[in-house]
Amino acid sequence: MTTWNLQGTVSHLLICNGSSCKKHKGEEVAEAIEDEIEKQGAQSLIHTTVTRCNGRCSDSCVVIAYPEGVWYKEITPKSAKSLVRKHLQGERLEDHLLYTYDGQLMAANDKGAKGKKKK
Repeated sequence: MTTWNLQGTVSHLLICNGSSCKKHKGEEVAEAIEDEIEKQGAQSLIHTTVTRCNGRCSDSCVVIAYPEGVWYKEITPKSAKSLVRKHLQGERLEDHLLYTYDGQLMAANDKGAKGKKKK
């Protein structure tokens, strides 16, 4: 098992690869993010984790950025590359915002406010 030295990490991207996200190219999104991180020489700045389900299947593929607390929806391999570049510049991928964080998660639009009750 690999143990990463995360000192100096400024952003942690949680990339959903649950069944809905996989159907929407979740694996390719993860690869695109990793490739762009390497291309930008940002391996020590951005850490990634592939998750099983981030709970927003209707918004797949979902990527969450921490410590920013920003949730992104409908990420594609192409927008994934833009997401990496934006985060390295301290910016957000505005067209794909689902939730933002300012003391609590806030829906970026009406769609983000809608959800399904957990059973």
